[in-house]
Amino acid sequence: MFNKILIANRGEIALRIIRTCREMGIKTVAVYSTADRESLHVRFADEAVCIGPPASAESYLSIPRIMAAVEITNTDAIHPGYGFLAENAEFAQVCCEYGIKFIGPTPEQIRKMGDKITAKETMIKAGVPVIPGSDGLVKDLKHGLKTAKDIGYPIIIKATAGGGGKGMRVVWEEKEFEPAYTLARTEAKAAFGNDGVYIEKFVEEPRHIEFQIAGDQYGTVCHLSERDCSIQRRHQKLVEESPSPFMTDELRKKMGEAAVRAGKAIDYEGVGTIEFLVDKYRNFYFMEMNTRIQVEHPVTEEVIDHDLIKEQIKIAAGERISGKNYFPTMCAMECRINAEDPFHGFRPSPGRITSFHSSKGHGVRVDTHVYAGYTIPPYYDSMIAKLICRARTREEVIRKMERALDEFIVEGVKTTVPFHQRLMKDPNFREGNFHTGFLNNFDLTQ
Repeated sequence: MFNKILIANRGEIALRIIRTCREMGIKTVAVYSTADRESLHVRFADEAVCIGPPASAESYLSIPRIMAAVEITNTDAIHPGYGFLAENAEFAQVCCEYGIKFIGPTPEQIRKMGDKITAKETMIKAGVPVIPGSDGLVKDLKHGLKTAKDIGYPIIIKATAGGGGKGMRVVWEEKEFEPAYTLARTEAKAAFGNDGVYIEKFVEEPRHIEFQIAGDQYGTVCHLSERDCSIQRRHQKLVEESPSPFMTDELRKKMGEAAVRAGKAIDYEGVGTIEFLVDKYRNFYFMEMNTRIQVEHPVTEEVIDHDLIKEQIKIAAGERISGKNYFPTMCAMECRINAEDPFHGFRPSPGRITSFHSSKGHGVRVDTHVYAGYTIPPYYDSMIAKLICRARTREEVIRKMERALDEFIVEGVKTTVPFHQRLMKDPNFREGNFHTGFLNNFDLTQ
């Protein structure tokens, strides 16, 4: 087992990792930018190293600065958390070359799943259903128009190196294709330095259902059941839950088997997520794989009573997993609390928190790095907390979440708490009648 782990991340996920490491008797090193000097992950780690100014490129995304922190603290492993360098194959490669264990998949596994075209080809070979689409990258406008016509509208143009909705455009008819194609490539180039795009059939009214998987260094892969992440705004998840209200036993069995095949196809090491789109007829299609821990991992932890960060660390240390598939024994739901104004386009609301009270009580969990007096910096993701509730039934979870949201107090900045309060009261949401476009027509007037 490792003696000391450096957490190459910030905020709530860094604090989350520190807690598990402390329970396992492992020393921790926090890295931080000057903007995060007062963050709780800096306070609770055994050691802390400042790695640069607020800009991510000069701190959390700087591989040389992070590796310098590893050297001066004599660290033997790195946990990347999510975001930043978590799915950066070059970073994982550098760790290998320096003899530092990267707590996650191998560089080659990250590369295979990081490129959407390669990932899709890998899934086809593994017998995992994929959405009909282009055979590789779109070469030019003429090729794109022909491909879209062959597939049939509506189609969606996606950046091959994309994520988070960047470089993505839905096209409903041929006359819309050229401007959408140009915009998608321009946005992809700006966001990822790669303007390569591909085309897929656009699945109408889809559910976004993902399967948590785990694989060890010896070829064993299992799944830990599903999460429904269909409540999204511009492809950014806002609410996640398990089990999915859309799921049936038969569908869970088929999707779980497909997720395990996907993991085995690349001899996956670590915890990861296979993301699917599921249409209204319950046909499911592989969308992408996230080769890291997910923001929403607490939902799975609550329904199967399993510490996924601990699992990551044990796998990285060479321990075997049982290979047993896990299924929900409870219901859980997570609301992401962002420092955003939901009634004005979810615009960011950084600033000083003057008052903070997190919800408590049976079956209520709050993962956060903020406190009264903390200043939310404007440089990073706006999520300040995750509110997770667990109960026997979905109806009980929603009632518990309503109570917990009423108790959740953040003053000094705007947050998404009012949005979540309104969502919990929506009859269609309560009945489980929603899809990824649900919020397009949701009332967000104040």
